[in-house]
Amino acid sequence: MNLEGRLIANRYEIIENVGNGGMATVYKAKDHILNRFVAVKVLRDEFTTDNEFIKRFRSEAQAVASLTNPNIVAVYDVGNEGNLYYIVMELVQGKTLKEVIR
Repeated sequence: MNLEGRLIANRYEIIENVGNGGMATVYKAKDHILNRFVAVKVLRDEFTTDNEFIKRFRSEAQAVASLTNPNIVAVYDVGNEGNLYYIVMELVQGKTLKEVIR
């Protein structure tokens, strides 16, 4: 699913895809309330009907939100709109982990 151009929660405007993982896709977005760029991690379509994956996705958000460390991105928001489950996080500019490992 391509979310570019979509407004989530009447707040986060999806700008571009910045990464893909096994469970989710990460987008750069503009937070129109706080006027800043954020990362929005969206659960892949194929997992939105699997309650176990949804629970795991929410648990990830809660686990990361409970941590405070300069080396861990901050979680700002979590939610869903119908079958669209998302986590809004701090957007960090720079190389991906894959690029650093290479």
